[in-house]
Amino acid sequence: MKIKQLICSPGRTGFYFDDQKAIKQGAKTDGNMYLGEPVTEGFTKIRQAGEAISVMLVLENGLIAVGDCCAVQYSGAGGRDPLFLAETFMPLIENDVAKALIGEELDSFRRLAKKIDELHVDGKRLHTAVRYGVSQAILDAVAKAKGKLMCDVVAEEYGLKVSDKLVPIFSQSGDDRYNNADKMIMKSVPVMPHGLFNSVEKTGESGENLLEYVKWLKKRIEDFALSEDYRPILHIDCYGTIGQVFGESNYKAMAAYLKTLEEAAAPLKLRIEGPMDSGSREKQMQDLAGLRKELDEQNIHVETVADEWCNTLEDIKLFADAKAGHMIQIKTPDLGSIHNSIEAVIYCKEKGVGAYQGGSCNETNISVKACIHCAMADGADQVLSKPGMGVDEGYMLCYNEMERILALKKAKAV
Repeated sequence: MKIKQLICSPGRTGFYFDDQKAIKQGAKTDGNMYLGEPVTEGFTKIRQAGEAISVMLVLENGLIAVGDCCAVQYSGAGGRDPLFLAETFMPLIENDVAKALIGEELDSFRRLAKKIDELHVDGKRLHTAVRYGVSQAILDAVAKAKGKLMCDVVAEEYGLKVSDKLVPIFSQSGDDRYNNADKMIMKSVPVMPHGLFNSVEKTGESGENLLEYVKWLKKRIEDFALSEDYRPILHIDCYGTIGQVFGESNYKAMAAYLKTLEEAAAPLKLRIEGPMDSGSREKQMQDLAGLRKELDEQNIHVETVADEWCNTLEDIKLFADAKAGHMIQIKTPDLGSIHNSIEAVIYCKEKGVGAYQGGSCNETNISVKACIHCAMADGADQVLSKPGMGVDEGYMLCYNEMERILALKKAKAV
């Protein structure tokens, strides 16, 4: 079975593009809008609608495979590729990418994904969002050509076994950390709530606000859980603010604070994402490894999660080798072709580091579907609920797709 045609259409994502640099420089909000002028190249507003490109591959038998090109919320920041706009990148996909794929035999997802990941146009590698979306379409196309589920294709090509249970879903609250936490409790979300503690003001000058929030979460779960068996993992993203409060390299002070959070959360397990932001990849690895060592030596069971400065497959391997954190977020759009995310999960698991297949609120239902199939095949320890920040929609997409996979696999086994 070969690829006969490539067709594109512009689309919207489940969230927005935000000019992170302008926001860090103090841009103020007015409702859901940001006031002021953007400072990152490509932005016309500080916050603007997220854009996507659907890539549709027409197979010889008339079936159509789909993938969505999309980028993270803070596009163009932190060394990422420029702002991803449909109008800019559709011609490239319809011409250069189409030429590379039309007529290709759909014999291997891995082979074709690597071809696109390594493709250069005018001496430049394709935008990460293009590689991300086209590789999703390739996975779907190979699955359709072989009459298999996408997860089965991944498992077959990487020598894996598709999970026979749900991968834990991590739901994110955004700034609405109280109302959205309630939604998660009502739906018995296994990992929650994100929290978005992205400033010292929110965390507290001595971490007191975060501590009170952890206490509130535990009480809320005790009061409203649907069953006594509901024991979610508390995973809170701190965006480096704990390091701002106690010092990025002051491992003993941070560990002492994390112990108070652990005691407040007990008996629930606690994960802290981005405890510090040390300003560079090497320093971030050093500090995360140092904090992990301190926590482990003191028998403090809070798990740290790497996020900042850990964006590519190369970064993830370095962090895993250095044991820089107990878990690593694998931000799928930032890795380009989705086969890189699969290989990142596999590498983390081999190194004994938690593999959190994350991504962005600024994705689509199509990209989420592909990610769920990859997670069910590669055995990620948890997967991000996406897109959007409303809890219900993203959780529905992830949960329902996994349940469909389990039902179909069970039916085939009968």
